[in-house]
Amino acid sequence: MLLATFKLCAGSSYRHVRSMKGLQQQAVLAIGQELNRRALGGPAPAVWINQVRRCGSLLGSQLEDPLYSDQELAYIQQGEEAMQRALGILKDQEGWKKESRQANGDEVLSKVIPDVGKVFRLEVVVHQPMERLYEELVERMEAMGEWNPNVKEIKVLQKIGKDTVITHELAAEAAGNLVGPRDFVSVRCTKRRGSMCVLAGMATLYEEMPQQKGVIRAEHGPTCMVLRPLAGSPSRTKLTWLLSIDLKGWLPKTIINQVLSQTQVDFANHLRKRLESCPALEARC
Repeated sequence: MLLATFKLCAGSSYRHVRSMKGLQQQAVLAIGQELNRRALGGPAPAVWINQVRRCGSLLGSQLEDPLYSDQELAYIQQGEEAMQRALGILKDQEGWKKESRQANGDEVLSKVIPDVGKVFRLEVVVHQPMERLYEELVERMEAMGEWNPNVKEIKVLQKIGKDTVITHELAAEAAGNLVGPRDFVSVRCTKRRGSMCVLAGMATLYEEMPQQKGVIRAEHGPTCMVLRPLAGSPSRTKLTWLLSIDLKGWLPKTIINQVLSQTQVDFANHLRKRLESCPALEARC
């Protein structure tokens, strides 16, 4: 009886089921498959009907979530893939070479990764809690051009769910104007893992932001920042920044390496000054 009722309902809402995406459609199909299997023989209804209820609960929770287009789902997946790739690069401790070390302990390392190229790794300790860095680097991302002279502008083009955004970044000239203006269109993903926060991203295509006249479209990625409280001192934060950039155009490798490693050193200095002058998000800076 229950199977017949479900088939009748499913038939009348077939077009609606076809319009569902992802887990929503999977949940409906799972209910139908389970009912068919149980109709052919199985444990008592009291046992499997609870399983059907669990499927229904899954469906209900998914129906309450926003529906994403195929393109939005692709952006979400791309952001998560960038995060996994970047974290995999950081996890491998072998082969890193020291580029520079500052008097305050800030250190830049580099490594050549197959299919990626040369990447740079900044390791610093910031005398601010992790939440404060999260506020500045994520919640106030579009204000970065106010305190980082290497960035002219960052604009969020689209927000997808709570973790993923598409951004356009316009970078300033560098190395005495030897490196002309560049811009980047990137998908960025933010995740919290226990006490650790990861901000990751990579280059993406976004039809609403075509290449700009007079600006070279460079590419990020995979890249990420890892924030975590310093062991034994939660009021301070260990920041690790993996930087991978293809600046495009014709530039000597020596110039590229110098610009990218110096960009990381400068970023740490500018970030500290920003946090010192504006210690809380609520403060007027």
